[in-house]
Amino acid sequence: MELVQAVDTAWERGWLPYDVREMVSRSLDESAASLVVDVIALSCSPHVSSTVHPRWQQQLDEIGASVWWEGPLLEAWASRHIETASYTSRTAARLLDFLRRLPTLPRILPLPGDALMSAVRAGLDPKVLNRVRALLAKAESTSFPEEAEALSGKAQELMNRHALERAMLDADLPALATSRRMWLDKSYFKEKSQLVHVVSQAFRSRAVAYDGFGFVALVGDEVDLESVELLSTSLLVQATRAMVAVGGKASKGSEARSRPFRKSFLVAFASRIGERLTAVPEPADVVDERLLPVLADRKQAVDTLFDEMFSRTRTTRVTVRSAAGWGAGRAAADVADIGPGRKTVTSG
Repeated sequence: MELVQAVDTAWERGWLPYDVREMVSRSLDESAASLVVDVIALSCSPHVSSTVHPRWQQQLDEIGASVWWEGPLLEAWASRHIETASYTSRTAARLLDFLRRLPTLPRILPLPGDALMSAVRAGLDPKVLNRVRALLAKAESTSFPEEAEALSGKAQELMNRHALERAMLDADLPALATSRRMWLDKSYFKEKSQLVHVVSQAFRSRAVAYDGFGFVALVGDEVDLESVELLSTSLLVQATRAMVAVGGKASKGSEARSRPFRKSFLVAFASRIGERLTAVPEPADVVDERLLPVLADRKQAVDTLFDEMFSRTRTTRVTVRSAAGWGAGRAAADVADIGPGRKTVTSG
């Protein structure tokens, strides 16, 4: 089947299941996005689970890619979605043309069926992850800043302490960096990616924004990258909610509802969050000299992988055209829920 061959080629070019689904859904229509999920499932179905990287399988589960049909895919898809054969054929043709034009990305995971690394490093402990998600969800939903601050502070403490404990447990293992892709909404992508960048720096990681696609590539330790995704997602929710709230109070046609205001708001929010994360001192109870060489080795591994993956990066600038938006963004970041007790150890 040509569609399966096209998806297999996308894997060879460095794309992952979530990446392909996201690109198709943003570029084509719902029908193509639905069909490509089934094609992805068909592509990966021949491989036994022991030869599929856990993060690859996680993405398959996240997009709902599973073989639910018997017989030819296109016939089953048309029947399930109550579409004609001609419409299904046109959808498949458009999808095939799109998949064939996908460019090459750095490969960040072994392909299904390939031999996995002898040791696949785990991310955040599932129990810790569930507790962090619950705390951040409460912090985002509460209308009381003090409560939100306390909840987020506890989440940050859990993430950083877990990362340091894991660093000590893995001290005898070679430093291993990995990469993830974090997809963001297309609206105000450049400004939102600035926020992901400052958070990644706080967690000993590096970031590159792919403006044309809509994702930020992250490079770092597995545990640190999960923390970056969790905190960035939470802060983006808070920033968007605060930005919309300011506009909702303004009259129609006012500056607070303008695009320059919102861009400036998000840039200022990211800038102030970066200042807050950088300014937090290292508490004495988590500074352990035994960690310094471990984290220094990890920094070297991160820098090495980053240089291998991205030989041509450039710094972009964002223009602030609304002083009111800048002031409102910094004010919102001042009360954002990063927690005053954030505990971290730098790599020296």
